[in-house]
Amino acid sequence: MRPSITPRERSDPESAPAHESGHEPPRAPEPTPASAPSRARPASTASPKASAASAKASAASAPPADPGTDLADLPPVGYGWRAVLHPAPALLLALALWGWAVTHTDVSDLDDFGLVTALHPTFWAGLALLTAGFWSTVRGPRRHPAWAPAYVVALLVMERATQAVLYPTPLYAWAWKHDAVIDHLLTAGRLQNADAIGDMAVYDQWPGFFAAQATLVRLLGVDSAAQFMTWWPLVSSLMLLLPLVLIYRTFTEDRRLIWTGVWIFCVANWVGQDYFSPQSVAFALHLGVLAVVLRRYGRPGPAADGADGTGGPAGGSDPSAARQRQAVWTVLLTLLVVAVVISHQLTPGMLIVSLAALFLTRRYRDRVPILTTAVIFLAWCLTAALPFLSAAMPDMIRSIGDIGGNVSTGYGATPTGTGAVLTSWAARLLSASALLLAAVGVWRGPVLRRRAMPLLLIAAAPLPMLGASSYGSEMIFRVLMFMLPGAAFFAAAALLPAERAAHERSPEASGRATVAPHPPRRYVWLPLLALLAGTLAFVPSYSGKDRLSYFPPAEVDLVRQVVDAAPDDSLVVASDRNYPLAFDQYGRLGHYWFLDDAREHVDRILRDPAATLAADMSAVEAPGRAYVLFTRGQFANAEMNGLLTEAQLAGIRDAVAASPLFERVAANEAGVAYVLKEAGR
Repeated sequence: MRPSITPRERSDPESAPAHESGHEPPRAPEPTPASAPSRARPASTASPKASAASAKASAASAPPADPGTDLADLPPVGYGWRAVLHPAPALLLALALWGWAVTHTDVSDLDDFGLVTALHPTFWAGLALLTAGFWSTVRGPRRHPAWAPAYVVALLVMERATQAVLYPTPLYAWAWKHDAVIDHLLTAGRLQNADAIGDMAVYDQWPGFFAAQATLVRLLGVDSAAQFMTWWPLVSSLMLLLPLVLIYRTFTEDRRLIWTGVWIFCVANWVGQDYFSPQSVAFALHLGVLAVVLRRYGRPGPAADGADGTGGPAGGSDPSAARQRQAVWTVLLTLLVVAVVISHQLTPGMLIVSLAALFLTRRYRDRVPILTTAVIFLAWCLTAALPFLSAAMPDMIRSIGDIGGNVSTGYGATPTGTGAVLTSWAARLLSASALLLAAVGVWRGPVLRRRAMPLLLIAAAPLPMLGASSYGSEMIFRVLMFMLPGAAFFAAAALLPAERAAHERSPEASGRATVAPHPPRRYVWLPLLALLAGTLAFVPSYSGKDRLSYFPPAEVDLVRQVVDAAPDDSLVVASDRNYPLAFDQYGRLGHYWFLDDAREHVDRILRDPAATLAADMSAVEAPGRAYVLFTRGQFANAEMNGLLTEAQLAGIRDAVAASPLFERVAANEAGVAYVLKEAGR
């Protein structure tokens, strides 16, 4: 059952564009059987006043004229073999071009544009062809419904699997850090507090993701999560499809609108939180909770029938059966919320503000979702997460209301260099374009705006979090990501044309609908160009900084030599943490990144590198040793994020190499490692 349209909305042809209508076309009146006796009274027995009253009553009871219907909402049509196979060539050719591109791309020497300049040109041709094929598929009224999701899955493969195929090692230093947490959990066999593992204990206070991945490592029989986390961006992106489609289907059954919204969400979600991290799973669970709430905890209203989950609880005349069904959904909701709360710090807060925004509407006044989430979150914060929150609370309180400070990047997070600057601007323009399209979709569709008002609330709900915390200078990116599901839906509405279908009904037509010829339209290619531009812009936004995110096997080998040879209680020093295995074996090794220190101390290191670093490392007691690492990942991060210039970091490295206080212990084309000599040597 589709969301109903009020009589006022149905009678206004200008207020119901094609992508907004959700009602069934009215059925043609059934012809009266020839054998049915006539019940008409003789004309002589009806007074003029009675006839007028009867005519007025008939006019009042007659359904309003149908102003037109979405092509997607027309009665199902037969899919001939040509219509079924029509989208196949573009999809297959696009994937073939992608396959050719990834086998002819060299990533051994990435420049400041990352993967953008390294990709073979056929990749761009395949991505453009895939976008054009998808647009043709969603615009075609006779395309089989399976093709749109097939194109979206192909898009995710081209977007998220390219790096997994090209790079032999996992991306992102943070992914390597999470692998170290899982390895430590498997080694220690239990959760530990700050007395045992220091600052890393925060991960043991939100262990859901790491415990699940440790179990997966055991089940697969692999040595570590590093053996499968390369493919995690594709896996985590696929996990988002089901809850996202369920959310969109709550407000429309127009497949064009649903899958165009999913496509825009995929290409605008460049923030990079799909890597091997608790956030990737927590975000999918967040969308799952919203899908359950939107489809099973709403009240029927003008835009929600509720019988099929479109905005209201499933109906039924048996109250006990309805209560049982609601209890089942409450159990599922509770499980999802628990998984979110024990896995990530920020997502439960985002979920609470989203549920609070929904609760303020008259359709979502059920207290179960928001009370369940708030109670579970509060209980976890007051028990397992209390050690971290107690230490962090003063800083968190100071950041409340400081929107300018929360959204500023601060020292060491300013893109530097042509490639870094251009890719950063590409990401900003992509996000701005998606939000601008969403605003156009909201303005253009008053009926859709009223019907999908909960999605607008979900899109706007994360904004107050900008005044709550900086979240390590990442809050603005997280807010953008949580806004995107709602924004993408309305952005899709802005791109889709308001196609209409006129219905001519008569006894001779037997209730069949005939589609009126499409009126001529200007700028018919503009939506496709906008979709194509956004799809292509995803690549530099998502992969433009791969020079600092990718660690070649030589760099992994270099770091592993150091950490495997280091005795217990040793110290590993580096300029920053942007290298693989930066947290490896943190249960027995210490780490120090001097660019995290105060700027005054960094300046002292620049003036006298060897002596200052030797003094910093001299506190290590035997049998521990103190090591200093210089790797290509550190150089890329320092240069591209404005930490240090390449010449400055190279000067520190050369000073250490020339100092009699240090001894080289490992080196290859990816970097070099030194150890502080013991006293008396």
